[in-house]
Amino acid sequence: MPPTTPPTRDPRPLTGEPLALDLLNTRWMHEGVVTDLLRDADGLAVWLAANGLAAEFAADDATLRHTLRARDALNAAVDGSPAEGAVRVDAVLAHGRIRAVLTPDGPGEVPEFADRSWGPGWLAARNYLTLLATSPDRIRSCAHEACILHFFDTSRNGTRRWCSMAACGNRAKASRHYRRTKDA
Repeated sequence: MPPTTPPTRDPRPLTGEPLALDLLNTRWMHEGVVTDLLRDADGLAVWLAANGLAAEFAADDATLRHTLRARDALNAAVDGSPAEGAVRVDAVLAHGRIRAVLTPDGPGEVPEFADRSWGPGWLAARNYLTLLATSPDRIRSCAHEACILHFFDTSRNGTRRWCSMAACGNRAKASRHYRRTKDA
């Protein structure tokens, strides 16, 4: 088997979501198979760069291991049991804290970590808390049965169903059309 070259660009079909959901979206379906960007440190480097975290955190094995634990915890919180998810996300949050600071520009907050390798995962877990505090009903899973992506619904009326209208929404419409014409 030839060695795989690390991706130079982010290969994921959905990017730009809030950090917590973007971490969940490091796993996606491609031709019926789950693809995982975080299978190695090179994929972690792509994800860190895509989220503006590459200069602050190393793409090494420890950071990858902790980021995967955070992703699993977020997945449990979003798609699993709320009680189990809460325990698992809280376990990730135990590895950091927010310190209040006063800067020349005014008050601020600085995240602190005893072990910096927990930083990216901790920031994603913290972002999930922010999403829950602002609009928990806008955290969504794509409605397409073959999709495992998540998004934060920013539509005006809050009725977005698909991770992407061009991909999953179009596939669902085409499938409905095919069923209608086949039955006719």
